[in-house]
Amino acid sequence: MMHVAVIGAGAAGCFCAAHLRRRMPDALIDVYEAGPKALAKVAVTGGGRCNLTNSFARVRSLSDVYPRGERLMKRVLKAFSPEDTWRWFEDEGVPLLLQEDQCVFPLSQDAMQIVHTLLHAMEGVNLHLNAKFIRLEEGFRLILKDGKQFSADRVVITTGGAPKGLPMLDGWDLEMVPPVPSLFTFTVRDSALRSLMGLVADASVSLAGTRFRASGPLLITDWGLSGPAILTLSSHAARYLAEVGYTARLSINWRNAPEDSVRKEIAAIAAANPRKFVASVHPDGMQSRLWEMLLNKAGFRREMRWGEMGNRGLNRLVSALTQDGYTLSGKFPFREEFVTCGGVSLTNINLSTLECKHYPGLYFAGEVLDVDAVTGGFNLQAAWSMGYVAAQSIAGS
Repeated sequence: MMHVAVIGAGAAGCFCAAHLRRRMPDALIDVYEAGPKALAKVAVTGGGRCNLTNSFARVRSLSDVYPRGERLMKRVLKAFSPEDTWRWFEDEGVPLLLQEDQCVFPLSQDAMQIVHTLLHAMEGVNLHLNAKFIRLEEGFRLILKDGKQFSADRVVITTGGAPKGLPMLDGWDLEMVPPVPSLFTFTVRDSALRSLMGLVADASVSLAGTRFRASGPLLITDWGLSGPAILTLSSHAARYLAEVGYTARLSINWRNAPEDSVRKEIAAIAAANPRKFVASVHPDGMQSRLWEMLLNKAGFRREMRWGEMGNRGLNRLVSALTQDGYTLSGKFPFREEFVTCGGVSLTNINLSTLECKHYPGLYFAGEVLDVDAVTGGFNLQAAWSMGYVAAQSIAGS
């Protein structure tokens, strides 16, 4: 009887175990979780609603949503696609909902439905909680913190992002990529900006002196900036921001449009409203609170009329709208949905099977690998796809 040990009861580990159970009903399958609950991260993702995948309909290139791991994701998504994810969960009795933004949620809007569904699919799998490993020895002998030891024929490591690395693999000939946070919001100590807490704008953002940019909804918070645009930027620029100590210059284009287009828009407003106050007429879609803040920052008087602006004033206003600069003074975790980049380098594994090249029978899946994604269901899709591929590989070995 084959004995498979899955270390980590997150999305990848539990999905892998569920498929192993169905493909290998006679195998002994044990899942070990260091924490007190299985699927703890799944239970809180998507604000407790569980954004379990994405349609990928608006994804032009996988590198846009997977800053690290694009080549691997091309392989595993062919094996288990977003459509397969949709089909699998609905076959398990979970109706799904596709939002306008292409994010997929359970119709119930309850992440616990996903948790319960996965645990039910693992029926027959031995789940061990509060089981922390301190070492994996060659020959696949696993040693728990409480002193218990056992051996397995196959080991799948799915411990998720590891900010402190993987000490249980110390001494193994594996290339590791230093882990750093990759999905977080920005701390900005600007009182004028933070006074607009709760305001959402469609904007584009970039980091000065780099090619890192992103666009989409931008949320102003009581600590700085959040929203999909910021989370996407933090994901792509994760390593750069870690290197500069999370202090950088951020530029915001509040119109999310080329400068020439914004210039024409502002010039048209000025021509149509020469006798009106600049503060009383703002571009379509821009909230008045944000407009007033930008006018103050650019040094415009409240009583100034559009007809008094002139070319120099026009240039100053266009700059305020398209190149509004702020200094980042740190990062702020994105709720409980903490994601890291780094971990086990993809050079260690066979991209088609997720088996370790130097240690046959050892597999890695999920965020423990140097693979991570932007927000929007892409990280969980990676977990489902990799968990599936690892299970299929073991079942066919």
